[in-house]
Amino acid sequence: MATFLYKLGRLAFRRRRYVALIWVALLALAGFGAASASTATSSSFSIPGTEAQKAFDLLEQRFPDSSADGATARVVFKAPDGQKMTDPANKAEVNKIAGELKSGSDQIASVTDPYTAGAVSKNGSTAYVSVSYKVNSMELTDATRDALKDAGHTAQKSGMTVEIGGDALQVMPETGITEVIGVAIAAVVLVITFGSLIAAGLPLLTALIGVGIGVSTITALANVLDLGSTTSTLAMMIGLAVGIDYALFIVSRYRAELAEGREREEAAGRAVGTAGSAVVFAGLTVVIALVGLAVVNIPMLSKMGFAAAGTVVIAVLIALTLVPAMLGFAGKRVMGRKARKAAEAGNRPEAKPNMGTRWARFVLRKPVWVLLVGVIGLGAIAVPAASLEMGLPDDGSQPTSTTQRRAYDLLSDGFGPGFNGPLMVVVDTAKSSDGKTAAKQVSDEISGIPGVVAVTPAQFNKAGDTAMITVVPKDRPSSTETESVVHAIRDSGKDIKSDTGAEVLVTGSTAMNIDFSQKMNDALLPYLALVVGLAFLLLMLVFRSVLVPLKAALGFLLSVVAALGAVVAVFQWGWLGSLFGVEQTGPIMSMMPIFMVGVVFGLAMDYEVFLVTRMREAYVHGEKPGQAIVTGFRHGARVVTAAAVIMMAVFAGFIGSSEQMVKMIGFSLAIAVFFDAFVVRMAIVPAVLALLGKRAWWLPRWLDRLLPNVDVEGEGLRKELGGAPSDGEGRGDAQGERELARV
Repeated sequence: MATFLYKLGRLAFRRRRYVALIWVALLALAGFGAASASTATSSSFSIPGTEAQKAFDLLEQRFPDSSADGATARVVFKAPDGQKMTDPANKAEVNKIAGELKSGSDQIASVTDPYTAGAVSKNGSTAYVSVSYKVNSMELTDATRDALKDAGHTAQKSGMTVEIGGDALQVMPETGITEVIGVAIAAVVLVITFGSLIAAGLPLLTALIGVGIGVSTITALANVLDLGSTTSTLAMMIGLAVGIDYALFIVSRYRAELAEGREREEAAGRAVGTAGSAVVFAGLTVVIALVGLAVVNIPMLSKMGFAAAGTVVIAVLIALTLVPAMLGFAGKRVMGRKARKAAEAGNRPEAKPNMGTRWARFVLRKPVWVLLVGVIGLGAIAVPAASLEMGLPDDGSQPTSTTQRRAYDLLSDGFGPGFNGPLMVVVDTAKSSDGKTAAKQVSDEISGIPGVVAVTPAQFNKAGDTAMITVVPKDRPSSTETESVVHAIRDSGKDIKSDTGAEVLVTGSTAMNIDFSQKMNDALLPYLALVVGLAFLLLMLVFRSVLVPLKAALGFLLSVVAALGAVVAVFQWGWLGSLFGVEQTGPIMSMMPIFMVGVVFGLAMDYEVFLVTRMREAYVHGEKPGQAIVTGFRHGARVVTAAAVIMMAVFAGFIGSSEQMVKMIGFSLAIAVFFDAFVVRMAIVPAVLALLGKRAWWLPRWLDRLLPNVDVEGEGLRKELGGAPSDGEGRGDAQGERELARV
């Protein structure tokens, strides 16, 4: 592989104008596709194989006029102090507003009258108007949304409090200026790392081109493939982070080859042949982790994984082709001013021990202590993960400044917390001899379940073979008590089916959330086994070792559990919540554990591959195990540190999002990269390798013969070129050798 990539790097360097034109043309093509594509609607959320989805599909089939997948809104009214919503003046105002809503848009399917629908609280202080739409929230026109927002203005003038809940006001998430700050921090880190504006700008430029192509393609295909807004956000987040990192590693290796006195084209070829091999395998681990999300069998999650994996593939291709082409345009300006002057004078800088070298030597002297501190520290941070509560965010998790959250609170005060998440019970009486009796039996059974406060009479469809029953639980939608009510209804439904032949199914947003969480829990272990197993085989191929991939996988599990503990502490317990803009604590998103496993595993393996490949390279070229660790850190620690800081800055930029889901994803990925890069890869990994010594690189002979040799270290390439080893490969400074002789 190294030889092929070496030739590809040299070809891209020589034909740099053609390579650059091809990528610019692809960017223009993707941009044109995105600009001419129709506005994306919201991605349809389905959970195949669950009872809630089966009931939802049955509703769409048997109640075709009900707009089951349409947007909904609740206009909530609260009377002024000393008044009631049943007072003539207030009643007239509400009826007037309901009439205006009906005539305000042709997208409205129905508007209820609170006084005939029983939508007035017992004490008369609160009432609400339910609005159903023919289309989902992303397809609503601005005029329709404006009519909804304006609905309560006249009522507010009369002293009533008016708030609007539901998903009709849901809009594309705002990420704010913090995204730009993240990229700015990345730029500063690159300048500090390289000491050259040209070298710093190159990874940023190529990463932005890659993300531009990826996100524009997603936007262009959003309607065709039913992709939601979060899909492009995730693709941008991951594509930007890995795009900068992969380009950073190629540029860094190119500069090292130039410093050895090699010609520019040769340096580009060798950089792509060696660092490029690590980029390919690091990218493969990320792609495996993201594509593996399809195992969960939730279309929305699968599409997010495939889209993000596509941007990673683009980032890898750009690192292997566009980066060497851009290095050709940059000339020797890619080196810092001091390095250029030294090269022109024919002087090679003295090999002074850098921070990476000093840290590696410290770890080699105290491996047990470093290992204990790292493992115990991450273990302590992971403790909150034991209290993890999972659910999907609803209006109750919105900031208190939003009208959706205030409407949620008004409904909770007036009707009870469970009113914000009613359960929809669907009774399929097609195989029942007496459907009405069966539906009544269902209502009676549900009324007797603890935690249920209201059950509406059954509403049959025109054919008379399906009934809908609305059940209001006592507690809030995300509570464990409400989950118990759902399970109790389902358990009682089994007995009813055996008695009457009628099938009882529970759906609604609350039931969907419960089934979604359960599906996530069930899929976590199979997904973990698949992703870690495939990546283990891939890393075994790269490192020709059994223990190094095993240590990589265990280290990842430690960092991801610690990151999950930090997420629980901030978003569920509220620790330092104000610092991260968390206005409302609540359960952690159901998809967060499995999502973190997928994304963080791929990113964690990036650092493992980049850092340990350099150690393996030094060991293969004749260095002792201890000296190989120092060599790996001398060449890799600075670049890996810069890459990790950049990735953290990019992810942390999304913490400023107005959407809780994006905010949580940004925080979790940033903190996971911190733990994995600085604690696991920089401390625990060298400590374990120091304790293992030569055994770290052990591979059974039969397995060695079985595994193909992909030559990631460039050993075959070096023999073919007949070049001398670069600095640090096959030799170390005298002080380092004396110190390591004692290790």
